[in-house]
Amino acid sequence: MKRLWAPWRLEYIQSADEGNGCVFCRAVGADDDEGALVVQRGVHAFVLLNKYPYASGHLMVAPYRHEGEFGELSVEEATEVHRLASAALGALAESMRPAGFNLGWNLGRIAGAGVVDHVHLHVVPRWAGDTNFMPVLADVKVMPEALESTRRKLADAWP
Repeated sequence: MKRLWAPWRLEYIQSADEGNGCVFCRAVGADDDEGALVVQRGVHAFVLLNKYPYASGHLMVAPYRHEGEFGELSVEEATEVHRLASAALGALAESMRPAGFNLGWNLGRIAGAGVVDHVHLHVVPRWAGDTNFMPVLADVKVMPEALESTRRKLADAWP
């Protein structure tokens, strides 16, 4: 059997259950946006790269407030999450030239939420011929660009 190596995944596997608190709340309080992979901050919400993405450029938009129920977001929070997602589409289109996008809310563990207690909207760029077949065939993901490079590119392209 051939193997594709992703040694950086070990850090995630080992730290996934360490109880380090909410990934979104840690990013909100970070002094270093680049290190926290935060691309853009608004008044009520912010945008960050997914550290373990479905595809290159996979962003998440979340309210600053720690809230697990979509229906409990204020009008201002929900509006800004969607406004930032719209701006993210523009930044991704300019910097990465995807052929399409997936946007989605995974609400609850059964619906695929990895973080169930802080709602967030996924923004995933897609390309014809992207490597989404790899998780099925080889149980791996192929990411052609380092997260730090993607973050810098998106931050520079933000409208």
